[in-house]
Amino acid sequence: MEAVKTMFGSKESKTKSSGDRITYTIAGKKFQVDKRYKPMKKLGSGAYGVVVSASDKNTNDKVAIKKIEDVFGNLTDAKRILREVKLMQHLDHPNLLKLTDMIDPPTGSELEDIYMVTPFMQSDLHRIVYSENQLTLDHIQYVMYQVFCGLKYLHSAQIIHRDLKPSNILINEDCSIKICDFGLARGVTELTAEVELTEYVVTRWYRAPEVICSAQHYGYEIDIWAAGCILAELFLREPLFRGKSYVDQLNCIFEVLGTPSEDDMKCVTNAKASKYIAKLKNKDSVALSVVIPTTDENALDLLSKLLVFDPSKRMSVDEALAHPFFDAWRKEDDEKLNLCANIFDFSFEERINGRESLEDLLSEEVIKFRPNCGLSVRPSKKGRTDDDGDKPKRKRSTTS
Repeated sequence: MEAVKTMFGSKESKTKSSGDRITYTIAGKKFQVDKRYKPMKKLGSGAYGVVVSASDKNTNDKVAIKKIEDVFGNLTDAKRILREVKLMQHLDHPNLLKLTDMIDPPTGSELEDIYMVTPFMQSDLHRIVYSENQLTLDHIQYVMYQVFCGLKYLHSAQIIHRDLKPSNILINEDCSIKICDFGLARGVTELTAEVELTEYVVTRWYRAPEVICSAQHYGYEIDIWAAGCILAELFLREPLFRGKSYVDQLNCIFEVLGTPSEDDMKCVTNAKASKYIAKLKNKDSVALSVVIPTTDENALDLLSKLLVFDPSKRMSVDEALAHPFFDAWRKEDDEKLNLCANIFDFSFEERINGRESLEDLLSEEVIKFRPNCGLSVRPSKKGRTDDDGDKPKRKRSTTS
């Protein structure tokens, strides 16, 4: 797939040495790293940081380094970054992005910017969808099979991704993929089952109906819906449901699936949403063969079982992997590979009560990779509150 070779950004960089760090300036951003890494080229940027490719002199591998500046400037964002850092160390699956290193700050410097090192991936599915690269049925089957393998592993750890979309699926030239961006992920356990989950998850076009309808409780099914939307997009080369608002998103869904039946409406517990849908003119569903440009019956059947209004009637990840659409790619040893040995523990979030606790928790994560880095962590204080943003920041010791 030639399209995955093309990345954004300039190859030009400027360097400056200072103490135990080298500063590289790439696309106007400074990357202060140790001598192990040599940043080369900007790959992309988002709400939380800038990503560059780099060479790892220890392994001779190409890696990606994500820099998040002023990580404690917004404590909500810092909490999401901490969650992602912990998740990326817990998850160990070829179709999920793994954290391989965190670069500590220079000696005597404040822990202010976070550097996350991961395997290098050439592109993402969003770029492929909007490229001129041909996507064959084999390509689509292989990519989506890997997506469901990654989801099965994630769900076996009792984690919902909550923001699955093409730009969060990284891809290489050989069509191998890794799901990334776990900052919005949440757990589904007995402890969290009664917690109201926010509807402000998942980019609108991939948002499941139960989330749009302000469901207080939802589960793995929202990831399955998003995967169905992505599968449709690979055929269409554009999103299937392109709503301009919450209400318009529902209307776009109903244009294809038809208005929900009386039985399906039982899953809508929000009175306002239920009232709105009840006032709509009844619409029949449209045959997916009319909407999706494929004659592959297995693809259309799979889509019909993924894109289901009532989450209780939606196909599970196990059922998706067992579907005939993936017969050519299914492997006997996938069952063991796709199961996480341990449920992810979100209880660390109970320790978060302000800036100091977040500084300590993120320092702990850096220390896991760099045990001799000199970062220190405050002794735990039960019931401590530290919401004062002007509290002293955690510094790296000048001795190691």
